[in-house]
Order: sequence, then structure tokens, then C-alpha cells
Amino acid sequence: MTRVLWLLGALVAGLFVASLLIGPAAIGPVASLEALLRGGETPLALVMQEIRLPRALLAIMVGASLGLAGAALQGYLRNPLAEPGLLGISGAAALGAVLAIQTGFAAALPLGLPLAALAGALAGVVLISVLAGAQGGSLSLILAGIAISALASALVSLVLNLSPNPFATSEIVFWMMGSLADRSMEHVMLALPFVAIGMAMLLTLGPALDAMTLGEDAAEALGQRLFRVRLVLIVGAALVVGASTAVAGTIGFVGLVVPHVLRPLVGAMPGRLLPTSALGGAAMVLLADILVRVILPEADLKLGVVTAIIGAPLFLHLIYQTRRELA
Repeated sequence: MTRVLWLLGALVAGLFVASLLIGPAAIGPVASLEALLRGGETPLALVMQEIRLPRALLAIMVGASLGLAGAALQGYLRNPLAEPGLLGISGAAALGAVLAIQTGFAAALPLGLPLAALAGALAGVVLISVLAGAQGGSLSLILAGIAISALASALVSLVLNLSPNPFATSEIVFWMMGSLADRSMEHVMLALPFVAIGMAMLLTLGPALDAMTLGEDAAEALGQRLFRVRLVLIVGAALVVGASTAVAGTIGFVGLVVPHVLRPLVGAMPGRLLPTSALGGAAMVLLADILVRVILPEADLKLGVVTAIIGAPLFLHLIYQTRRELA
């Protein structure tokens, strides 16, 4: 496992540097890095420090958040098909952002859109906690998440259907595709505390998730308090997924595919999968964001579209491989 972590760490570092150096402007790597490190008021320094650096940092934060949340949910629910959107947090965050765009709150306040998305994620957490109940198990959590996700999706569709402003509708549609373009250090600083606290909470769940592979009753017999585990899972996932959705929009397949790809490399214990999935998710989003700038730089290709194009074939391949192994 240590070797896998080192390899993934090196991959993330390499992709981070590539993300800083790749862009529409044909600038040499030495000049780019010098401008980033020295700073100043030159156009190149502003591009590196105000455009490329925040974008690369957000790619790491968003990817690590989604990969870690997906691995934690799959371990807790003992379901390899679980993913961050299952709890409805991303849907609730998207609803908050959609309402902010439609009402003009996003235009009136520089950070109005991500703040509204975070508020939506917080409301989603409260509703899930109420619906699932204090003593509810994993099934009640799944059903509560599905209900919140369906409700949020229906309300977003209602807003789009009744919107009298075609420009707001277009902005909503493009935002929901996910993107890291035009982000600044303000977005990084807004999401960073939520992501840091949420990831720290989820990484503490390793021993509990390992115990839960034997079943909930066996985990309780081993001293795990399932109510506390579920509370940490819900709050931690809400923090990382809500913050990621707030600054980047809806990005799918990362939390679903990355744990699947890395699971054979670290074994069946969910606790080992948590840090590796965080690094794997960061690598996937960094790669996808680089491809956004390389494939169609003039067409404003959306990040969520690229992650879906990457993730869907990988997931289909994993399904086919699993069927062959079971045959």
C-alpha cells in the first residue's frame, strides 16, 4: 500500500506541475515557473498566480474530496456502486446554486453562487439527518439520500422550466456541467476549510469501515459506535462534496470510478482505500482539467463532460471484467 501511495503522490505532483504549465498561451515551462515563484505585476505572473495556480489547487481539492467521499460511502454501505451523489448533498448544493443564479444573488455578490451552494448542502444534511433518524441504519440513509436527490433534481428542473430569463437558464445549464475555469484564490480559500475538516473526518473512519466489512452487529461487538460513524460520515461527506460542488459545479464519476480502479491495488479493506482514493481522485480531476484545455481550448469544454467521458468507459470495463471473473 505504501508503494501505491508514493506512486499516486508522484502522479498527482506531476499532473499538478503540468496543469500549471499547460494553457492556451504558448509560454515556456521555465518562464512560467519563474513567473509563478517570483511573482510581480507582469502579465505572465498574474496568469500563473491568479488563473493557473487556483485552478490546479481546486482540481486537487475537488478530486481528492470526491474520491475520498466515494470510498468512504462504498465502505460504509458495503456497496461498490455508492458514490457521493447518493446522499443527495451534491443535488442540494446544485439547487442552492441554481436558485442563486435565477434570483440574481450570484450576480449581486462576488461569492454569492458558492455560498448559496454551501447553504444548499447544509440544508441537505439537515434533511437527511431528520429523514434517516437517529437510530436508522444504512438502508434508511440510502433512502433518505435518494429522496433528497430526487427532490433537488425535480426543483432544479422546475426552476429551469419556469425561468423567464434565457441567459440565466444557459448559465445554470453550463454551471451544472462542472468547470474550474475563471476560478480565483477566493474560491480556494472559501472551499479549503470545509474540504480540510471534511477530509480529516472521513480519514478517521478507516478502522470503523474495516470492522463493518463483518456486518453492523459485528462492528458494534468490536466496539464501534455506529451512530457516531454514520454522523461523521454524513457530516464529512457533506463538507467535502458541498464545498466541491459549490466551487466547481456538478462533477460525476470521480467518486464512483476511482475506488473501483484502486481497490485491486490495496486489497479489500476499506480503510486502506481512503487515502489512495483521495490521491486517485485528485489525479483524475487534474488530468481531466488538462484535457479540457488541450482537446478543444476554444470551445469551453466542461470538466464534468470530460470526467464522464473518462469515467464511463472505465466503469463499463470494470463491469465486464467482473462478469468474466464470476463466469
